[in-house]
Amino acid sequence: MFPITRATRKGAFALSPPQNRTLLLEALAGAVLGDLVFGRQAQLADKMHRGELHNRHDDYEELQKERTERRLRTLRDTRPSPPNYPGHIPLHTSEKLLMFLVSGVRAFFHPENGINIVQLGEASAFPVFLESLKNTMLSDTTGRRILRDKPDVKEDILKMETLEKLPKNTFGYVFYQWCRRQKVTPDTRAQVQYVDDPVHAFVFKRFRQCHDFYHALNNAPIVIEGEITIKALEAANMGVPMAALGALLAPLRLKPVQRKRLYEIYLPWAVRSGLSCKPLINVYWEEQLMRDVGELRAELGIYPPPDLRAMREARKAEIKELTAKYNILATKGVLR
Repeated sequence: MFPITRATRKGAFALSPPQNRTLLLEALAGAVLGDLVFGRQAQLADKMHRGELHNRHDDYEELQKERTERRLRTLRDTRPSPPNYPGHIPLHTSEKLLMFLVSGVRAFFHPENGINIVQLGEASAFPVFLESLKNTMLSDTTGRRILRDKPDVKEDILKMETLEKLPKNTFGYVFYQWCRRQKVTPDTRAQVQYVDDPVHAFVFKRFRQCHDFYHALNNAPIVIEGEITIKALEAANMGVPMAALGALLAPLRLKPVQRKRLYEIYLPWAVRSGLSCKPLINVYWEEQLMRDVGELRAELGIYPPPDLRAMREARKAEIKELTAKYNILATKGVLR
């Protein structure tokens, strides 16, 4: 029986507030359910099920391409100039300065991240340095030939699988063994992006791609000491700004024993060899693979430093031996 309200006394029946709320919720639920079954949501769901929704525009991929091209066009409009070669990204002077500062800090604290080294190298590849390096190549017969041929140091071009079969005294075999031991290939070198002049870009690309040849020729491993040594060699031989920065600042992150070894042996060797040997940028390394590595070193006037791997292994063995002796004495109670 319905409760009597003021409206009832006027001759009409009315519902109590709880019953009002219940009926209202039921009505709303019914309306939502009806919209799902018969309304727009159901129609869209049916179209999606039949595959009609995504087929409304047959040129969907074309529209996506247009949007992408529009975004790229907008990005190009913000650049100081059009690209001068494939992959070139022109930067404003302020952007180059910012990249130099940021990549420099990151390279100091995270030298294991190759992107930092790549960006710092290009940010510090000042036009005056690249022009000087280009002139060094133009002053030499082989250097001019390299500038004309524009060789690309790639694994398939070097035919790395054939280098393994060369005599062990050849530079090609030495280079192959070094690459395999260090687990790198010539293809791991990044392309130049931020150098504006196309000729300068090739000169810097050549310098970058030949870096591993310097490592292999001098039997320098890819560890921080080995990298600093080769950077110092490049700085002394070619005046590479980033290499000079690395040789000066990177040793600050080394352990005392590593820094001592570097300052007493490897940095003096790198500076002396870099200043006395022929300009390494003028070596057509691809044509030296069949040559006797000893003869090549003598011709260039460069000789490997003491084996860094052997020195590191000897240091590890010494620490291991001292640790074992310490543990024995501690076990016997001598150190108590």
